[in-house]
Amino acid sequence: MKSVKNNKTIQKDGAVVVFSGGQDSTTCLFLAEKIYGKENVIPVSFFYGQRHAKELEAAEKICRRFGFQGISLPLDFLKTITVSSLTEEENPIGTEIPEGENYPNTFVPGRNLFFLTIAGVIAKNAGYHHVITGVSEVDFSGYPDCRENFIRSAEETITFAMDYDIKIHTPLMHKTKAQVWKTAEELGIIDIVYNETVTCYNGIPGEGCGGCPACALRRKGWDEYKAGKY
Repeated sequence: MKSVKNNKTIQKDGAVVVFSGGQDSTTCLFLAEKIYGKENVIPVSFFYGQRHAKELEAAEKICRRFGFQGISLPLDFLKTITVSSLTEEENPIGTEIPEGENYPNTFVPGRNLFFLTIAGVIAKNAGYHHVITGVSEVDFSGYPDCRENFIRSAEETITFAMDYDIKIHTPLMHKTKAQVWKTAEELGIIDIVYNETVTCYNGIPGEGCGGCPACALRRKGWDEYKAGKY
């Protein structure tokens, strides 16, 4: 993936896609291509100190295979200031919300706030006004930074911070995982999403480990999709 470069050329409008290489963000990437055209879509991936690089490898492979000009950025300082089982190998990935806590131990505080802020800066630099992220408050782990109220607040803050209009789009916000699979089918990418993305918290491509919370949600959605429950 290319590095960030100062681009003073104002292009026709397009979008920056927060692209992890997982099911949801890959679906969003191809939705963005359909709307804006590949040449006007910038996928941006982040290494924030997560347990594995497999999802970033998947993101890079998808970009390379389909001709997207992606950006990969380090945010691994998050690992030093947060507590999460996704950034601490010695901290087992939990399947339940710990007693006395509001969220699973896979929650990475601040992650989506940083992602969206940086994506907004990249969008402004490219002359774009749109940022797309695959967050959802349906069939999710309860993270506060995946909810509609956070997204609208972040959109307003980023716009004010740069005095530049940024719209954050969340096309999957109110979709179940089964509906996300259906969207992938409609885009003609269901085989890519099923086989080449990494949703698993343990970094196993495709069907994943089958035991972590992310795999459980993905499998539940797949079974419902196959049963026509979308």
